[in-house]
Amino acid sequence: MYVFASTMLFLTLLCAISGGGLALYDIWRGRCDTLPLVEKLHWFTTAALLLASAILLHALYWHDFELKYVAGYTDLVLPVFYRLTAFWAGQEGSMLFWALSVALGGTLFAASGARKSLTPATRLWHWVFFYAIVAFFTLILTTWSNPFIAQTPPKDGNGLNPLLQNPGMIFHPPLLFLGYGGFAVPSCLALAQTLSGKRNEETAWFRLTRPFLLLAWPALTAGIVLGAWWAYMELGWGGYWAWDPVENASLLPWLISTAALHTLIVEDRSGKLGRVNVAMIVLTTVSAFFATYLVRSGVVESVHAFGDGSVGTPLTVFVLAGLLVALRTAFTGGAGGEPLAGPGSREGLIALLAWVLLALAAIILVATLWPQISKFWTGVPKGLDATFYNRVCLPLAAIVVVMAAFCPWLRMGGGANRKNALAGLVACMLVSAAALWMAGYRQGTALLAASAASGLVYDAVLILKNRAVFRSPSTLGALGAHLGVALVTIGIAFSGPYSGDEDMTLAQGQSGRIREYTATLLDIRSGRRPGYEYAAARIEVRKGDRRLGLVEPERRVYDKFGAMQFSEVDTIPGFGDEIYASLLGFDGEKRVVVKISVKPFVNWLWIGGAMLCLLPLLCLRGRKSGSPGPGQRERNPSA
Repeated sequence: MYVFASTMLFLTLLCAISGGGLALYDIWRGRCDTLPLVEKLHWFTTAALLLASAILLHALYWHDFELKYVAGYTDLVLPVFYRLTAFWAGQEGSMLFWALSVALGGTLFAASGARKSLTPATRLWHWVFFYAIVAFFTLILTTWSNPFIAQTPPKDGNGLNPLLQNPGMIFHPPLLFLGYGGFAVPSCLALAQTLSGKRNEETAWFRLTRPFLLLAWPALTAGIVLGAWWAYMELGWGGYWAWDPVENASLLPWLISTAALHTLIVEDRSGKLGRVNVAMIVLTTVSAFFATYLVRSGVVESVHAFGDGSVGTPLTVFVLAGLLVALRTAFTGGAGGEPLAGPGSREGLIALLAWVLLALAAIILVATLWPQISKFWTGVPKGLDATFYNRVCLPLAAIVVVMAAFCPWLRMGGGANRKNALAGLVACMLVSAAALWMAGYRQGTALLAASAASGLVYDAVLILKNRAVFRSPSTLGALGAHLGVALVTIGIAFSGPYSGDEDMTLAQGQSGRIREYTATLLDIRSGRRPGYEYAAARIEVRKGDRRLGLVEPERRVYDKFGAMQFSEVDTIPGFGDEIYASLLGFDGEKRVVVKISVKPFVNWLWIGGAMLCLLPLLCLRGRKSGSPGPGQRERNPSA
């Protein structure tokens, strides 16, 4: 059966190479004789990858340790839902899942009516790029990273890393891959339409692939938010974003795609920034491959990385080739658009906002690779710590939120849309900043970010006063996303600089204090559960005379992971302060050492993140993807 699965992967590689080659041959001849065959081959590639995935899931479910992959990431005591999600726990399985995501996206696009509005030349170019991506994945899977390598089956497997046995890790990786893969179709079509030169004869690429854009971005956002929540709940250090290289890598395509989604508004309204948008949507996909390179090449050290998985070199070649294609195609294909209006216009401010997002991505990229870059002039390379990122990136992110708050009240062509509303926005932000200052919150970046977030809330309230907005799902989706940004901004602004931590060494009945909270150790329990031994501290938390609740942090030692101890934190949630507890260990006198943290407004981050992931889906009910593009209707820069 596993030989059959490997054969399916090899045949997928052959089909992808054949499909791309036939499409290029027809383009070279200026004909479209093989287009029907080219468009049918993707059905086989998708079916083959689905079948291979089903075989891997079958092996995981039935504990078939004949597969090295199954034995490497599962064991007999692993619950079934973690056993199945081990599909993407390792390098081989995650590459297969990503390949499947891309193939399914291509099939959905081919099955939609949107494809029929494209000229044969554009369709051929689309399949050239699409099959190139599928061929690359299947080359990796058949050559360096095959999940169907058999062995003499052991009696039991190695087990899943305890850090991955968390609900967040069930959904975090696949959502990231679905986000990465979802941008592949818009990227391929953007390049295809540019190279075919048929843009004015067919519907614009971003309209045809609008559902993919509106599904890929929330999926990528959800993957990042769930990854942050996993780090917060599983690693025990009390934070959710450490500016780890792999965390940064996932942020790059998010920043670039967010910039693209905003500049596409300008192109949709006025036909400007066409070449820039092609470059940005393709760079989104290229940066997703770069993220994969960082995780799997061994070039960086990270708790998230797989180490050197032998795929670093092919990923490097593919990323560089994609970058070259993106830049050359975008900036040599077609004529440039009309000049943008100044920053005092909505289109100018959106463009400026996008450039700041791209600048953030560039800074994070250079800082992430700094240990490798610094090797050129020093024998002792050193990475940049979180202090650098917080000082440089957070102020720029706050400025982005400020610009987003001002955008609704400016006209596309320049000037204020509603001067009273604009004045009210300025007053709202100033009053918010003054109130926070008087309340004792005087850290500069946090003050700017929180006042900007209040501006986004002000925008939403004013816009929602117009009842016609409720008949526009797209507007409601955009407003919901901006409200989500406001809550996330508040969560980050306060949970970082204004959190408090206290290490306490407590015997039974003893108490410790942190700020206005008192933590009392009630008892210590230990025992055994399937696959591991544990010790837990039961701690009562009070604020003054009021009992807030109990926290029961644990330390675990898993059978398959030696003497290594793993922390399981516990929290008392709140819309204001959240109490966060982690058990650090025991001293020689049988007292527990616990870390109690106060995290103000941290849950606003998770609530806002959920809004960012879900509410943009309302936009799917908006304008149909086949409606005319900016080149097919009258342009109105003041719209």
